Amino acid sequence: MVRFIEENTKLVEKETGNKSNNDVTTTKKKALQDIIINNGVGLINSWVDSMRACSPTHLKSLLKQSSWLTEHPSALDMFEEILHLSEGKQIVMFLDYDGTLSPIVDDPDRAFMSRKMRRTVRKLANCFPTAIVSGRCIEKVYNFVKLTELYYAGSHGMDIKGPEQGSKYEQDSKSLLCQPATEFLPMIDEVYQKLVEKTKSTPGAQVENNKFCVSVHFRRVDENNWSDLANQVRSVMKDYPKLRLTQGRKVLEVRPIIKWDKGKALEFLLESLGYANCTDVFPLYIGDDRTDEDAFKVLRERRQGLGILVSKFPKETSASYSLQEPDEVMEFLQRLVEWKQLRSGA
Repeated sequence: MVRFIEENTKLVEKETGNKSNNDVTTTKKKALQDIIINNGVGLINSWVDSMRACSPTHLKSLLKQSSWLTEHPSALDMFEEILHLSEGKQIVMFLDYDGTLSPIVDDPDRAFMSRKMRRTVRKLANCFPTAIVSGRCIEKVYNFVKLTELYYAGSHGMDIKGPEQGSKYEQDSKSLLCQPATEFLPMIDEVYQKLVEKTKSTPGAQVENNKFCVSVHFRRVDENNWSDLANQVRSVMKDYPKLRLTQGRKVLEVRPIIKWDKGKALEFLLESLGYANCTDVFPLYIGDDRTDEDAFKVLRERRQGLGILVSKFPKETSASYSLQEPDEVMEFLQRLVEWKQLRSGA
């Protein structure tokens, strides 16, 4: 396990010229997602374009809804097919929080999950190993979820802890702890303070300290002020070459430049559960954000399990199936629980 962490927490090395066409395409896409701090007006314009692209109200679908659903059908409609794919395998559940278990709201401090959703997730964890994988720090997401029987991966997977009350799926889950970016904590705190000060002149901007990353929310910022906000963030980030900027749904994320993301968190948790090299495990990852794509891609590369994107809008994704909103997520989870209980004779 230690080797797994060490191999994936080195600083990102410079790209070489020996790349295949697929590698080049992937790198270009990554450049749009992981915004590199370099220079000037052109960069700011690219940031703003990317900020618009991440906003559901600005999504420009290249495919019609019907054709997109052909490629990424509803996980509810295809529920029996998913069960068939998982036959004879241990299902392991990975769930994003915002936009997946709770609705997206203007104030991130009020992203509460419903009591019904909490009951559903509790039942789910009693049936399958279940982890919450969120961009928020563990303390914040735990205060929303309030379930001790879950695994939690906060700060985009850079802070992982096992269930507080122990788990039947791991003998010593209380000792499970993974924090590959600890050395960056002083830097993250410093950047947080600077961003709070720098962005206070932009109405609606909200800066959130998520321990191993900093989130700059622009959900309540007028679109006419997005360029100003991008300039403010850049003015801070240019002094921190060991940090990178990525984007989610109307949020800019400041993170350490290490090879660690939600996909690495998924692999770490599978290894912790004893499923690193198993063929009889079926990970199910449900998420709505661009950062969840790292986990979807890992599942495709492993050819194991599947990803489910939560979105009402067609967009490029490595997920296999889709659900439109948290209510559909809850229905899908309820059906999984009922299926498991029926098989177990509960």
